[in-house]
Amino acid sequence: MSKITFLGAGSTVFAKNVLGDCMTVDALQDFEFALFDIDDERLKDSELMLNNIKKNLGSTVKIVSYTDRKEALRGAKYVINAIQVAGYDPGTIVDFEIPKKYGLRQTIADTIGIGGIFRSLRTIPVLLDFAKDMEEVCPDAWFLNYTNPMATLTGIMTRFTNIKTVGLCHSVQVCAPELLESLDMPTDNIQYHIAGINHVAWLLEITRNGEDLYPEIKKRAKEKQKTNHDDMVRFEIMDKFGYYLTESSEHNAEYHPYFIKSQYPELIERFNIPLDEYPRRCVNQIEDWKKMRDDIVHNQELTHTRTHEYGSYIIEAMETNTPFKFGGNVLNSGQVIENLPSNAVVEVPCIADATGIVPTHVGRLPEQLAALDRTNINTQLLTIEAAITGKKEHIYHAAMLDPHTSAELSMDDIISLCDDLIEAHGDWLPEFK
Repeated sequence: MSKITFLGAGSTVFAKNVLGDCMTVDALQDFEFALFDIDDERLKDSELMLNNIKKNLGSTVKIVSYTDRKEALRGAKYVINAIQVAGYDPGTIVDFEIPKKYGLRQTIADTIGIGGIFRSLRTIPVLLDFAKDMEEVCPDAWFLNYTNPMATLTGIMTRFTNIKTVGLCHSVQVCAPELLESLDMPTDNIQYHIAGINHVAWLLEITRNGEDLYPEIKKRAKEKQKTNHDDMVRFEIMDKFGYYLTESSEHNAEYHPYFIKSQYPELIERFNIPLDEYPRRCVNQIEDWKKMRDDIVHNQELTHTRTHEYGSYIIEAMETNTPFKFGGNVLNSGQVIENLPSNAVVEVPCIADATGIVPTHVGRLPEQLAALDRTNINTQLLTIEAAITGKKEHIYHAAMLDPHTSAELSMDDIISLCDDLIEAHGDWLPEFK
């Protein structure tokens, strides 16, 4: 029996989306869905929920929970990763509260920025442990990574392990339709091309029935900017750099040095920047889960409709040899994007079929877009360097090269902040020398 292993299966809603999607696929009905999580209660919740969906969909998959990670992985053909190391408490709280003492404010802190750096550093050792287990018990499996920080984690897996890995986000497939909807433009018959890096990928082309939509998009976005629209950061970047970004304005506010600035507090209101957004979401999700739990976990009538998450479509394509095109995160080896570094992880159109996953060649990004991406890549590569070498100096380098952190703090303060974060993390981090 073929096997899909879900690491972090206690992420019940996300497990519903990805594994619920897989249950709707004819080619996967003989699969075992192996669930693993370090939280036994959440693991049981997900198992119960998935069995209810299985019954109501009439699926024949086998759902098995494991308390031994290696056994969950043994013989897997596909491994889905959706973990969060250190969770909201203490992880997210530490990532936000200590930088705040230095006057450094963040919105999401899950990609780069000082929060993204430390989220990477505490997650990378866990992924390397996964890879070690996989190399022993399922060396040919595909690793589908949904965990952030996407670029650093996918980079670690593709550069420093033998595990076939692709990183998956859902900002690519919603980018163009949501942009058009927000500008009251039709979304039917559109074609678009997106490439860059995760969360800073660019809508390079967008047409409808062969007509270039960018002139009208920019015209309408200019009007929206006068009314304090909720996508102000991306509209401003499009206005100044010429292209629209995949990931939301609250994310992009902290990837660049232009928006969250203590000496220009008026920018926060002007660009609708929700400071401390991620902790707020975490608290709301914890409260919502208490209310939702019975509706999802103990709902005997629970069913599922396939979502737009890429996972099930990729696995189906590999199982049926029916090609599927998607936006994936892969190593830029062979210069898929020619003006970004070959050791960076890029987000580009990829094709999945029975032979595996192949990225499509993009060529060169417009120079200003490649330059903006490189500012984020610098921090990503130095974060990986810190994790692999165990050298504290590379944590400092990653932080000093981060666009937002370096725009706000002196080098001495950045080093002091990193030291405070290392101390606060305690055993959540490996020892750095």
